[in-house]
Order: sequence, then C-alpha cells, then structure tokens
Amino acid sequence: MSAAADKTMRFQRLQQAFAAHLRAPDQCEPPPHIEDRRMGIYRDLIYNNIESFIAGGFPVLRSLYSDERWHRLVRDFVGRHVSRSPYFLQISEEFLAYLQNERGLVAGDPPFLLELAHYEWVELALDVHEAEFPAGLETEGDPLAQIPVVSPLVWSLSYRYPVHRIGPAFQPQEPPQTPTFLLVYRDRDYEVGFMEINAVTARLLQLAEGGELCGRRLLENLAAEMPQADSKALVEFGRGLLQKLLRAGVIAGLRPECGVTY
Repeated sequence: MSAAADKTMRFQRLQQAFAAHLRAPDQCEPPPHIEDRRMGIYRDLIYNNIESFIAGGFPVLRSLYSDERWHRLVRDFVGRHVSRSPYFLQISEEFLAYLQNERGLVAGDPPFLLELAHYEWVELALDVHEAEFPAGLETEGDPLAQIPVVSPLVWSLSYRYPVHRIGPAFQPQEPPQTPTFLLVYRDRDYEVGFMEINAVTARLLQLAEGGELCGRRLLENLAAEMPQADSKALVEFGRGLLQKLLRAGVIAGLRPECGVTY
C-alpha cells in the first residue's frame, strides 16, 4: 500500500470514529488525541441543532414527553437512524421514518404516536412543497357546471385517532369507533391549514382527482354509490361544499364548462 493510500485510510477511519462518537457519545469513544473540550463543542452543536429542529417540527408530540424521555427518544434517533438525505429540511421526514420503521414499541409511548407524528410532519411537508396552483383556472363560477380541479397541495388523510385534537389535556388511549378524516392543504397565500371532513367529502375529492367531470356529474356519481341518499338533496348540498372548498383553496379552480347543459 502506498503512503498516500495509507494516509487516506487513516483519515477515513478518523472521520468514522469522529462521526460515530457524535452520533452516540455514550457508546463510542472519541478519536484519540482530540481534546474533549473541542469534541464537546461538536457534540452539543450537532445534537442541539437536530433536537431543536425536531421539537419545532413536532411541537405537540414534544409537549407530551418529559424532558428526560424526549431527549432519550431524540438521542436514540441520532444514534440509530441512518439518514438518506443530507438536507436539514428533511430531518422531520427522517425522524418520521425512524418512528415508523426502527423505534418499535417502547413502554410509555402514546398509542397514537405514529399517527400524530405523521399529521405534524404533513404540515411541514406541505409548507415546503414545490408544487404550485395550476395556472389558467377560474376562482369563481358555478362548480356544478364547471370542472373542479383539486389542488396538488391537498392531502386527504384518514386516522384512527383524532390527531388534530390531541394535546397534553387530551390523550385518548383507545381509538374511537369512527375514524377521523382530515384535509391538510396549502392555500393561495401559502398558509397551511386543515379541515375536518367526513367519508363522503373524502370520496368526492377522490372522484374529482381525475379533473375530467363537472361538479354535477361528480355528485351524481357519488349519489349512485349511496342509494340510500336523496340524490337531489346531495347535489344541492354538494354545490355549497364545492364552493367552500374552492374558497379555501382545496379546489384550486374551475375549468370551463364540460359541454353539457342542465
């Protein structure tokens, strides 16, 4: 082995030992010949930055843990998880992946941990999403006679637990019989909001995702799936619902009439 290759290998071993110590200082010794005071600066800098970002991205989850249990959780993430992305903004996604795939069941964790973490991650994910509202759409008009276009910045979600209500004062230990349906969306002013919906509204948006049918046809198709419902009443209710979703920005806009006269 050449002297240059040997020097490179020794430097790589130093880097690996340095990184291993920063990730798990209680388990991995620091590289020799580095003053502990200097290592301490790096230890604090790395951990505090990661912990601060996770706490900011998951504020409700953070509020449910004592300081000791929270830092144990974050330390385990830093020491165990191998991130796929080098970008700081994606730490929240890496933390969610750790919770979903690596942490496992730990005594004291709330039963809604994964659902709450996913819900809080969605808000950040939409806030930095690169998608934009489609151009050339009308923001006013008759949603029954025109084609409603669902915004690409809308996520329709279903959870067993009412994650949007969870906090220190409300921590259900069993899921209710009825699941929680939520829309999380970014509006035209780049603000992220949420809207609690029901299974019917979730299905309506699912039918509208193709962007090919006018509102009346969407509602008629929905009524056909619900033979027990009054189709005329459903269409009239649906008009108001589509207008509400249009104002909120869940419906990005309306395309021209679909060529059918009613």
